[in-house]
Amino acid sequence: MNIPAELQSIPSISQLADHADIIDIKTVEGDVSMAQFIAGTMNYYPAWVKALYGVRWVFVRFLGMKQNGLPQQQHMQPDDVPMQRGKYASFFKVEAAEPERYWLVSAKESHLAAYLGIVAQTLGGSHKRFYLVTIVHYRKWTGRFYFGVIRPFHHLVVKGMARAGLRYQTS
Repeated sequence: MNIPAELQSIPSISQLADHADIIDIKTVEGDVSMAQFIAGTMNYYPAWVKALYGVRWVFVRFLGMKQNGLPQQQHMQPDDVPMQRGKYASFFKVEAAEPERYWLVSAKESHLAAYLGIVAQTLGGSHKRFYLVTIVHYRKWTGRFYFGVIRPFHHLVVKGMARAGLRYQTS
């Protein structure tokens, strides 16, 4: 898959994309800061997503994998967004980041390594285009099977996260 130049210009993302098994890119535009957008995406956890994690808990056991409980609801504020490599945002580990430009996090398991990149492109004034890129590398046959099953839900979740990022409101 060809990835947009804005994503290719970030070495940590373009290197991961080179031999990826899955690359999925969603784009949205809005007038929020990068930190607001990230906080909004990370706070997205409607009841139906929580229910999917419950189903996942049972499903992964059949594949011989484990899940350590259900992810907790985030209440992240823009100032809380970790930008340092090795820090965590929920179950995502920061791999690389540059404020107001990109944020790359990972969730690595025995069956696959998944990366979520959020890239901001300034279009004029405070208006930005946000790219949400998912990059997946399978580690075992179970990774391919697992992602094949969750893929339709992945699209719904990432679209919901993108909308939530644009609607970020301070609480």
